[in-house]
Amino acid sequence: MREAVEVDVALVGGGGAASLLLAALDRQGVRGLRIAVLDPVHRRGQDRTWAFWGEPDGDLEPLLHASWDQVEVVTAAGRRPLELAPLRYAMLRSAPLYERAAEAERRLAVTRLTAPVRTLHDDGDAVLIQAEGGAEVRAGWVLDSRPRRPERPGRTTWLQHFRGWWAESDVPVFDPARAVLMDFRTPQPRRGVSFGYVLPVSDRYALIEYTEFSPALLDGAGYDSALRGYLAILGLAPDRLTVREVENGVIPMTDGPFTTHPSPRVVRLGTAGGATRPSTGFTFSAMRRQATQVAAALAAGRAPVPGPAYPRRHLWMDAVALRALDRGLVAGPDFFDRLFDRNPTERVLRFLDGATTPAEELAVMSSTRLLPMASAAAGDALARLRPGRRGG
Repeated sequence: MREAVEVDVALVGGGGAASLLLAALDRQGVRGLRIAVLDPVHRRGQDRTWAFWGEPDGDLEPLLHASWDQVEVVTAAGRRPLELAPLRYAMLRSAPLYERAAEAERRLAVTRLTAPVRTLHDDGDAVLIQAEGGAEVRAGWVLDSRPRRPERPGRTTWLQHFRGWWAESDVPVFDPARAVLMDFRTPQPRRGVSFGYVLPVSDRYALIEYTEFSPALLDGAGYDSALRGYLAILGLAPDRLTVREVENGVIPMTDGPFTTHPSPRVVRLGTAGGATRPSTGFTFSAMRRQATQVAAALAAGRAPVPGPAYPRRHLWMDAVALRALDRGLVAGPDFFDRLFDRNPTERVLRFLDGATTPAEELAVMSSTRLLPMASAAAGDALARLRPGRRGG
């Protein structure tokens, strides 16, 4: 058995959460910390796209693929243009973030092991990591961002699943100044919510995506058919578009709890660390907050344990909203349209990001259909009293 590599911090998983953390450690000027990254894939290139809202940011700004100060929410009743100031909607593709993380690795003198991790053994003083091929690492802390299921099944479990086409038109057809955030003119599934969106990079090039919030996935032909249908809704002729890239994704939407600190020296980040908002599937902003908090703690010599990704009251509201949608108590297009119709845009976006005050949250809740939501809240409360049962 070869001798274990000794490090202060081991990052298990090398995707978005680890990349953001490496960049944050470099930004904090951390030096002299022994760091290892263990992942079966050394990630490079474009393998995913993150979309998020926030204020302009000097660190991320050079990495962004595009951003918009205006977006639209579209329903059968018409278009609702939304001014986002002081926020904006931004798109970050993976390649520049991975490149930024690689630069940070070099400056931080990171040890990288391109191998799957088999076991983590936390004895309270350090964590022994055993990787495939016999490699061992002994770490003071492990920051684990590998995907995993909740600790127990949720009372409601949906998926946000999607396919997007990076499409180039032979004539100008897109408005690069305005993104389509949610377009609910797509046919709605029997149980769930569907919408399209359009993120234009130029007047000829855009990411066009079909998304569902629902319990079950489609097959490949189903996503392609839905996208062709959405092109027809947009009035775009398929023979005038060339699909340059295809993106697919599946994100959990569940009120099942994630164990974020499973042992004394193991901390989970990303979706495994609760960064995915159950009611929307948005992850990036919370993932970045975790990275910033962990980097600051390590720079100060503190335990690298971030705060909760979202307030407990927000997770309760998400559970109620998921239940209302799942049981058909509210219709998805109506639910989201009322949020944007009856609240300032900034309040809705901060609410979806978990950054509102209790008074603002009361205003947001009062803009929904109160009787169905009260019924969902009562059902959720009863289900919590019967922990052995998933639904009710």
